[in-house]
This record gives sequence, C-alpha cells and structure tokens, in this order.
Amino acid sequence: MTQVFASPSTYIQGPGELFNSVQYIQKYGQKVLLLSDPTVLKIVGNQFIDYLKKNNFDVNLATFEGEASESEINRVTEIGKQHQDQLIIGLGGGKTADSAKAIADNLNIAAMIAPTIASTDAPCSRLSVIYTDDGQFDHYRFYKKNPEIVLLDTKIIAGAPVQLLISGMADALATNVEAIDVRKANADNMLGAKQTIVAGSIGQACEDTLFEYADLAVAANRAHVATDALNHIVEANTLLSGLGFESGGLAAAHAIHNGFTALSGDIHHLTHGEKVAYGTLVELILDGSDQKRFEKFLKFDLKLGLPTTLTRLHLANASDEDLMKVATQACDENDTMKCMPTDITPADVFAAIKAVDEYSRDFQGKSVMELD
Repeated sequence: MTQVFASPSTYIQGPGELFNSVQYIQKYGQKVLLLSDPTVLKIVGNQFIDYLKKNNFDVNLATFEGEASESEINRVTEIGKQHQDQLIIGLGGGKTADSAKAIADNLNIAAMIAPTIASTDAPCSRLSVIYTDDGQFDHYRFYKKNPEIVLLDTKIIAGAPVQLLISGMADALATNVEAIDVRKANADNMLGAKQTIVAGSIGQACEDTLFEYADLAVAANRAHVATDALNHIVEANTLLSGLGFESGGLAAAHAIHNGFTALSGDIHHLTHGEKVAYGTLVELILDGSDQKRFEKFLKFDLKLGLPTTLTRLHLANASDEDLMKVATQACDENDTMKCMPTDITPADVFAAIKAVDEYSRDFQGKSVMELD
C-alpha cells in the first residue's frame, strides 16, 4: 500500500505579506507572468505590479477572462511563451488559481498562487478543476508538483465580501466528511494513493476550526479587520482544506457539485462553496450519518445563510427528471462518487437530494414554531 501526502513548497499568511513577497519570488527569476482579472487589478493588482517593477521584475500582465477552461489556459500559455516568463503569479480567486497552475505546467515554470479571497481550497493543490468555456465541469487536471509558493495577505482578504469567506467555509466543511468516507472505502486520494495519518488529522482539524471560529471570523470580515479568528478560518479554508482534500480525497460532496453543472439557470449564480454545502448534506445522508451529526452541519449552514433547500439552490421548479440528470452526472465514472464506502447509484443520489430538501424545510418550520 502506497501512501502519499503533498503540499506547496512554501505557505505564507499574514497582513501585508503580498507587498513583502519579493524575498520568496526572486529565487525563481525576474520575468513574471501575472494572471489577474480586471476587478482584482483595480483593488490590488495594479499596485502589486508597481511593487514588482520597483524591485526590478519584468512583469508581463495577462488579464484573466473568467473561466478555467482549456482555451483560456492555452491563450495565456502563448502569452507566457512569447515573453519567456520564469514564474507565473495567479492573483485572485479559485479559477485564477486553477488556471495559473495549468499554465505553469504548460510552460514548465514555477507558480505562486496569491488568493485575494479565502473562498476556495484550490491554491495549495497540484490539480485544477477544468471547465468548458460555458462553465460546465469538464475534468480534473493533475500535475507533478504543487505550487512553489502560496501566499495569503489577510489584510486584503479581510476587505473582501463576507459571502466569499462563508463560501470558503462551506467548501472547507466538506473536507473531513469526504476524507472520512474515502478512508472507510480504502479508496485513493487525489494523488492516486492512500491517505497518510496526517491527512486524516488535517481534515479533522479543519472541521474543528470551522465550528469553533466561524462566527468570530465572519464578524471580523464584516468589520474588515484581520483578527486571530479570521486568521484561523483563512487557514482552514485554504491550507487545511487544501491539504486535506488533496491528500485525504474527495467523495460525494464535490461529485454532486459537479452534477449541478448538468443544469442551466440561476443555480450557477451561486458560488462553488454554496453548491458544495448542499452536496455535503447529501453526502451525510448517503453515508448514513446520524441525526445529531446531520443537524450539526445543517445548523452551521443555516446560521451562515448557505443553501440547504432546493429553493435556495434556485431549483424550486426543477423536475425529478432534472434532479436525475444531476444525480447521473454526479455518478459519472470519472468523478469521485466512486470513493464512497458503498456503491452509490444515481437513484441513491436523487433520493438523498430530495431528502435533504425535505428535512431542511421541516427543520426550519419547526424552528419557527418554537420561536412563536
């Protein structure tokens, strides 16, 4: 049995660290390909370009067009190839990070991932989620190495919308649920090997941190200040969840998220984490979690305003046929539903999707009556 654990070479987190990053970047070369979207450039990217240029870096800006698709990745790869860049910096959100890792792989150069939001566990891993140009899940792309540098400036993250931090917590909350099921199934993690003890421990630490510090971190984010609680949640969302999902493995929650891409409509206005939140509740049903554990997660989601019903997923009018499309996509042989401890069929997933919706609506109805 082969066990594999992976991580970025260097992880840095703290207030103001983006403008203290030359010491980490310079050993990889002076020619930098910066990938960032127009919004992030206005907030901090243009200032970061000035910082790099003042420190004698040759900066080649590629404006990210919004989708982690092969066509976008290939477009920016050509930009980097023409400039002979030595390092790519992905400055922005999860799709920017996933694209930057793919471009680094294409160019065989170093990668620095600098998230401006703590909404995803993408930055630390040696894989990317690749979508079609119209936003449908296409495949996972795997690499030989993790990013050389992952850097989170908590001063910038504290100024981001609180919904994005909550989305990251929702994504991170799936980490331990999925890792436990992968371990029960003796299935492979995202590295194609078995879990180490440390991977399981990281998953549990991620879950414990989320339940302990979520409320305080949300308050700090709303006040746009970087407190210890916010620091803990940023680490849980990014490092603990990133290492935990990759070396622990994915199972039903993310497969169900990918299943939702089979539908069109307003569900795609939701964030990755918001859809994963519902997928996590579905996984708890599929793995036979008891009522106490299920309600612990349900209450957490409700408190943070995460979707726990089909209505909140913008699927109130979805037909059973639509939901079966989701279930069938989630059970695709190339996805991670196969990492569950028991064989899961589309009919099982369909039933669990409906059960979560019914239970949550009933639970919320009872809660309202108790307040009356």
